[in-house]
Amino acid sequence: MGKRIPTDETRYPHVAGSRGVETSDQAAESMTPALRKLRKLTYDAVANAGPEGLTSTECADMVGLDRWSVQPRFTELKLLGLIIDSGLRRRNPSGRKAIAWVVTGGTQ
Repeated sequence: MGKRIPTDETRYPHVAGSRGVETSDQAAESMTPALRKLRKLTYDAVANAGPEGLTSTECADMVGLDRWSVQPRFTELKLLGLIIDSGLRRRNPSGRKAIAWVVTGGTQ
């Protein structure tokens, strides 16, 4: 059985995540106004990539943001059931293999 997603839209992954440390909490709170837009940009980029999908680095390059703004959106979209691992892997700038994500057919 998979992870159960909280239905309370005031909790992660519906809002930015935090590690429960003051600075992490502040960073998550500061993301709240932009979160919906960033998540939609990320989802739309993955959807437009088709069956080849996108890695988080490819997505960040495509939408013109740094990876640190985009990467958490992938985790949120995955937990919300909107994207899945395509099974494809591509090398990221560090030379490591990265997951190429594709949309599930759900709606953002």
